[in-house]
Amino acid sequence: MAEIQRPGALYQQVAAAIREAILSGEFEPGAPLPSEAQLIERYKVSRPTVRNAIAALRAEGLIEVKHGKGSFVRSSGLPVLTVERRVSLSGADQFTTADGETWKIVDGPSVYRTQTTAATGSLLQLGEREEVFGCDRTLLHQATGARALHRTLIPFATADQVPGLADSPDAEPEAIYGMLANAGHELWWHETVRARMPLPDERSALHLPDATPVLHTTRTTHRLDRQALILEELCLGADRAQLGYRITADEDGNARTATA
Repeated sequence: MAEIQRPGALYQQVAAAIREAILSGEFEPGAPLPSEAQLIERYKVSRPTVRNAIAALRAEGLIEVKHGKGSFVRSSGLPVLTVERRVSLSGADQFTTADGETWKIVDGPSVYRTQTTAATGSLLQLGEREEVFGCDRTLLHQATGARALHRTLIPFATADQVPGLADSPDAEPEAIYGMLANAGHELWWHETVRARMPLPDERSALHLPDATPVLHTTRTTHRLDRQALILEELCLGADRAQLGYRITADEDGNARTATA
């Protein structure tokens, strides 16, 4: 391999050459990159230049570093897990979710009092810094090893109006749906999904590689008059999971965009 001869910082030139080798298939997904010594010899550059190039490619998400093993090309295959996002009614006020039995709680539930942010307050039709119950869980998908962070936010007004809810804000979401229905509410759900980069504590809890985004969903449970009752947030690594939805026609034509 001839020396790098392109405009720009030397480490960027090396990063570009390695990137080309990855995209062309010379370095295949899941395969280890050549060692530092081999890259130094291949591109005729110094060790710091190679390390800076590797750091740039890690930031792009093209490679991951496994401590004690070296640098590897990140797999470009499909996620190993499809999380089906729907709610079903299996009996009188008995709700289930499509993937309710495939996750194991590995941390929590942790119940606390907190306040709404501008974002969560808007979804709950509350102002900022309104008092709510929070409940956090860390979940493990036992078949694939994928992890997820789940949070439930319950306004005090909802808890006060629904028998038993104030005493058990750590109930599973399906059980909370049942409590809401038992209290006379006909329910529907609205869900949003966005991709973003994780916060440091999320990256640690989800065991994410460098430069890996997360899928962040918000699911708001409403009653028929559109009053928001509770809010759930789910956070998963986008490298391991994708979301699946069953979409049905809404008979009344109103904006109920996620239905059971």
